[in-house]
Amino acid sequence: MTEAIRFEKDSDNIVTLTIDVPGQSANTMNKVFTEAYQEVVARVEKEIDSISGVIIASAKKTFFAGGDLNDIIKVQPEQAVEFFAAVEGLKAPMRTLETLGKPVVAAINGAALGGGFELCLAAHHRIALNDKKLKVGLPEVTLGLLPGGGGVVRMTRLLGLEKAFGYLLEGKQVNPQSALKAGLIDDTAETAEELISKAKAFILENPKAVQPFDVKGFKIPGGNAQNPKVSQMLAILPSILRKKTKGVYPAPEKIIAAATEGTLVDFDTACRIESRYFTELATGQVSKNMIGTLWFQLNAIKAGGSRPNDIPKYTTKKVGVLGAGMMGAGIAYSSAIAGIEVVLKDISIEAAEKGKEYSANLLKKKVSKKRMTQEKMDGILALITPTSEAKDLDGCDLIIEAVFESRELKAKVTQEAEAHMSPEGVFASNTSTLPITGLAEASKNAEKFIGLHFFSPVDKMPLVEIITGEKTNDETLARAFDYVLQTNKTPIVVNDSRGFYTSRTFATFINEGITMLSEGVHPNVIESAALQAGMPVGPLAIQDEVNMNLSRKVTNQSRLDIEAEGGTLPVGAAEILTNQMLDEYKRPGKLDGAGFYEYPKGGKKFVWPELVNLFTKEDVQLPFDDVKERLLFRMSLETLRCYEENVLTSVADANIGSIFGLGFAPWTGGCIQYVNSFGVQNFLDRTNELTEKYGERFTAPKILIEQAAKGEDFV
Repeated sequence: MTEAIRFEKDSDNIVTLTIDVPGQSANTMNKVFTEAYQEVVARVEKEIDSISGVIIASAKKTFFAGGDLNDIIKVQPEQAVEFFAAVEGLKAPMRTLETLGKPVVAAINGAALGGGFELCLAAHHRIALNDKKLKVGLPEVTLGLLPGGGGVVRMTRLLGLEKAFGYLLEGKQVNPQSALKAGLIDDTAETAEELISKAKAFILENPKAVQPFDVKGFKIPGGNAQNPKVSQMLAILPSILRKKTKGVYPAPEKIIAAATEGTLVDFDTACRIESRYFTELATGQVSKNMIGTLWFQLNAIKAGGSRPNDIPKYTTKKVGVLGAGMMGAGIAYSSAIAGIEVVLKDISIEAAEKGKEYSANLLKKKVSKKRMTQEKMDGILALITPTSEAKDLDGCDLIIEAVFESRELKAKVTQEAEAHMSPEGVFASNTSTLPITGLAEASKNAEKFIGLHFFSPVDKMPLVEIITGEKTNDETLARAFDYVLQTNKTPIVVNDSRGFYTSRTFATFINEGITMLSEGVHPNVIESAALQAGMPVGPLAIQDEVNMNLSRKVTNQSRLDIEAEGGTLPVGAAEILTNQMLDEYKRPGKLDGAGFYEYPKGGKKFVWPELVNLFTKEDVQLPFDDVKERLLFRMSLETLRCYEENVLTSVADANIGSIFGLGFAPWTGGCIQYVNSFGVQNFLDRTNELTEKYGERFTAPKILIEQAAKGEDFV
C-alpha cells in the first residue's frame, strides 16, 4: 500500500484512511494521491464485508488543499481527452466509496478547500474541528475553474441550485460554525480526539448510511431547473452575472451551465457534464492566467520572493503614523488590527482623535455584524494613541509619514519625527509620486529611509508598493517587507522612479481614456470598453475620484522636476482637456459634485450630458476592440518600460501590482501576463498597428522587441 494514504482498521472494523501525500506540506490531488486513492478504495471494496465504516482523515495540519495546480496549469487543449479521462478516473473511486452501503465520515482537522472539500462532500457525514481559522469551501472560480471533483453536482443536490450558487459562483470560504449553519458540515468537535471518536460513533450508529440523492424519490431542494420558481431565477441570473463579469470570465458561466444541466439528469451523467465543463476551463487560457498569477506568483511574493535573503525576520512593535487624514487613519487601523501599537500624530489632538474615530467606526461595523466582539474592538482601539506631540513617538521602530504631497512638508515632519524614533528604527514615506531618493535627503540616515505606498481605502486595498531609494539598504527593505506581511497585505518591491510603478502606469490608463474623449470618442463608449475589458471602473470615473486639481498639481510638479533635470514634459491632449474641464467648466471631480460625471444627491452618478456636446464627434467611430486595447495596451507597455528601466525587477511584482494596485483585469493574469497570453509576437504586431494609428506613445519598448525575437514569454 502506498504511503500517501495509510489504511488502519480498529477492533470495531472501522477503517481510517489517513491522507499524507509525501514531500508536500499540504495534501493535493496529484498523481501520487490519485493512484493511492484508487488503490485504497479498491481495497475497501474488496474487504467491504469485514468493514463497518470508513473515516477519511489527514496527517497534515490542513485536511486537503485541493487539485494540484502544477498539473492543471500545464494542460493544453490538445490534451483535453486525456485530461477528461483523468478527471473521471478520480471521481470514480469517490463514487464507489459512497455507494458501498457502509458509512463514510470526513474528519476535517484543518482547511478543506476545492478538491479537498469535494472529498468531504462524497462522505455521508462531515465533522470539523471547531476552529475559527479552519475554512471549508469551493474557491475554484477565483482561479478561473469550477469544482471538477463532483463539487458542483453534490452541492446542488445538498443545498439546491440557488443556495449552491452562493458558494459556487463566489468561491466563499466559511468557518465551521457558518458551515454547520449552512448544512455544509454536520457536526463539530473541540479536539482531534473528539473528532475521531465522533466519527466512529456515527459509523456505529448508522451502519447503512446512504447519500440523500441516492435514495429513491429524492428531489433536489427547491426543485430542478424545470421548477417554475427555479427557472424564473435562472432566467435572470445570466444577465446579473454578465453585469459583473462583462463576459471575460468563463468560469461562472460554466458553473451555471454545469449545475443547471446537472439537475435534469441522473447523478452519474451530471458528473460527466461537470467533467466536460471543467476540462474546457482547465485547458483554456483564462484559468492559466489566473492560476499563474493569483496562485503561484502571489504565493511566491508572500513567501518573500522580493525580500533580501539572509536577513532575520523582524516583527514591528510600535508604529508612528504622521498625518491622521484618510490615508494615515487607514494605516493606523491596518496596523492596530494586526496587533501593533500605533501612535497617530497630527497637528492638533482633535485631528488625531478624528483619525482614531475612523478605526472605531470600521470596528463598530464588525461588532454590529457579529464578526468581532466588543472586547476585541476595545483591545484594538487601545493600541492607537492619538497625539499632537512628537515626543509620543519615542521608541517607534517604524514611522510612516502620510502627510500631503509636498516635499517641504514631508521634509519637516521627517526631521521632527526622526528625533524620537528608535535608533534602529526605519522611516517610511507614504507617497504615491515623489521620488524616495529626493525625500530621503531630509533624513539623517538615508539608508533607513524607504517608501511605503498604501492604496486608498487602506482597510480594503490589499497591496503596498515598497519603494527603495538609491541609498536604502537591504535590512530596511526586509523590515518594510515584514511589516507589510504583518498587516496582512501583499508587498511588491520597486526601485525609485517618478510615479514608481503603480502611479506611473495607472496614469496611462486615465490619460488614454481622456485622450480618446478629446479625439471625439463618446464617453459612454470609453467607459463601457474599460468595463468590458475587465477593469473595475472606467478612466473618466476614476479621474473624477482622483480629482483633476490633484492630477494637475502632480503634472505641474513633474514638469518642474523634469525641467530642473534639463528635460521637457510635452503637453498632451489629456492635459489640455483636463485644463479645459478645470478652467472653463469648473468641474474638478466627484469631491465637488461635478466632473466628467454628475453626482446628484441621493442618486446614481451619470455622465455629464454636456460632455457629449462638447467633445463627441459623430464622424469618429473607433473599432470597439481598439478602444479596449488602447486602454489595456497602454498599461502593459508602460509596465514593460518599468521592467526595462529596472523600476520593476520581477514579472510577479508587475502582475500582482497591476491587479491589486491598478485594478488591471484579473482574467488577464496582470499586465505582463496579458502580453504572454496575447502572444509576445502578436502583441508586438498589434503594438505597431496601434502606434501607426494612434501615436508614438504606443511605440514598442526595446525589451518587447527583443523578447519577440527570442520567441519567449516573459517569466
